[in-house]
Amino acid sequence: MGEGENVTAGFREARPSLAQSVTISDVAEAAGVSRQTVSNVLNAPDRVRAETRERVTRAIADLDYHPNHLARSLRASSPRMIGCRILPVHAETVAAIQDRFLHALTEAGQECNHHVLLFAAADVAAETGQCTALWRAGAVSGVVLYDITQDDPRPGRLAAAGVPFTAFGRTAASTERYSWVDVDNAAGSASAVDHLVAAGHQRIGFLGWPEGSSVGDARAHGWLLAMDRHGLLAGSHRLDVRGDDTTTSGTTLMTKLLNKPGPPTAVVAATDTLAVGALHAVRDHGLYPGRDIAVVGFDDSPAATALDLSSVRQPIEEVGRLVMAEVLRLTGRSPGADGEPPAEPLHRLLAPELVVRASSTPLQGSTPAGLDPRSLRL
Repeated sequence: MGEGENVTAGFREARPSLAQSVTISDVAEAAGVSRQTVSNVLNAPDRVRAETRERVTRAIADLDYHPNHLARSLRASSPRMIGCRILPVHAETVAAIQDRFLHALTEAGQECNHHVLLFAAADVAAETGQCTALWRAGAVSGVVLYDITQDDPRPGRLAAAGVPFTAFGRTAASTERYSWVDVDNAAGSASAVDHLVAAGHQRIGFLGWPEGSSVGDARAHGWLLAMDRHGLLAGSHRLDVRGDDTTTSGTTLMTKLLNKPGPPTAVVAATDTLAVGALHAVRDHGLYPGRDIAVVGFDDSPAATALDLSSVRQPIEEVGRLVMAEVLRLTGRSPGADGEPPAEPLHRLLAPELVVRASSTPLQGSTPAGLDPRSLRL
């Protein structure tokens, strides 16, 4: 963020009353610069142009801003902790991904002599409140955000409060204003479609979540784009079914597809949870995964390995390493840091990897058993 750049409206809050403490973000907004520029004026004024330095100094005086030296001192002597909320688990896939991420984050922190402080919170409002309180008390050097949604308020709120953070995931807007690492979910679904087309499939269904989830929508979009790229989009809307991320829902959705006129010969599921449910439906219909109908999941959970299910694997270990490195950089505690961290946030989109197993073996030109060959016409 440039030193003369205004803070976006999404990150602005009302000017504080006299009864409220003035923050560095208030000064940045009043001066029309970034928080980093205000910090430079206070700690390394030689880095800032004279005219900008004068504008910031005037805003500091007008707002009667006093840096919280106590909090700064506490953070300097903090127990080298990074805060992260642990989410309630509603599905096996969610548990597996969260567990892998927290392990990767913890291992990356330990390599830099830092530890992860896990805490629970009822909702995102409580989470941002706890993150801010922990940071201001000097209990953590920074925080990590997990499970970001399209209109997630947490990045804006933490930025306004001055809390150093890095996110796993990104919002739909203002992503340039904070550091994030994300997985290209659309590319993952598209790679599954490409694999199935190469195996001889043309009628490829999709089992997904209801619209509104950034991750779920991205995975559905990848399926749609790949189907269009292969010229298979006509009539594919009938093969796109959505439901909750449970095995029961996966069974119900797959049963609905198998009972349609012209059922699919393959399906891509938004999660392994849905894919496991789909496998139940396939077997309930007397069909065999891979031979009669191909099934591909997403997340490569332990269930995928156990059931020989093809699945898209997220590079969670790399995500954890990058997220930890970035939050430490932002706190000025990364190895080799020389004081103020650079102002440019990290934006990294990682490609997932398709792991092919028996559930999606090639058709090799044969007609799937148990399906009417006439139903394969588009």
